[in-house]
Amino acid sequence: MTPAFKPNKSFAPTAWHALDPIWQAGEEVVQRGLPHQQLTPTWQMFLLGDGSPTRNLQLLTGEPTEVDVIDMSAIGTNADGAPNQIQMVPSPWIRRQVWLRTVSGQRLAYATSWWEASHVDEYLQNRSLPIWASLARLRTELYRDVQGIHYGHSAPLELAFGQRGPLWGRHYLFWHHGRPLTLIYEVFSPYLTKYLGPTQLEN
Repeated sequence: MTPAFKPNKSFAPTAWHALDPIWQAGEEVVQRGLPHQQLTPTWQMFLLGDGSPTRNLQLLTGEPTEVDVIDMSAIGTNADGAPNQIQMVPSPWIRRQVWLRTVSGQRLAYATSWWEASHVDEYLQNRSLPIWASLARLRTELYRDVQGIHYGHSAPLELAFGQRGPLWGRHYLFWHHGRPLTLIYEVFSPYLTKYLGPTQLEN
């Protein structure tokens, strides 16, 4: 078993961390699904489904999912190297970066989200809570619209997870009242194979 990761003091949240892709695909592939030899059914349900990752992580690990906020930056109208769907969220933007981890300290995921600056305080009243928990408290009706899936490397994330890549990630829009509320990019730790099994079927 991999020990819980000890925080890396040198991690600097001045930029966000996208995967350097080996492979990636858009909404059409997300809707169709992947061959099971490429990504197993359990991982597809986790990555391509519309359920809350923080809730799913809690169910998988049996521990509450906690959030470490590492960045809240006003980026104005700078597209920030984000997926193209950022243009669907009204600007100027606030970028938020977090770790999702167990109470015992195991990092399970990294997430970056982009919010319309004028509404971020309305929806993230307690910024230390997971987005799902914040919006659930407000009884906010949402639609999670997965737009893309990513498979690749990120040296900073692999170091922070204490796990070797490649890593799987995704990006999606949250819709509320017929308009995009936020864009979210998530990367998951290979540690989750402990609960979800291997990401690929053996030939």
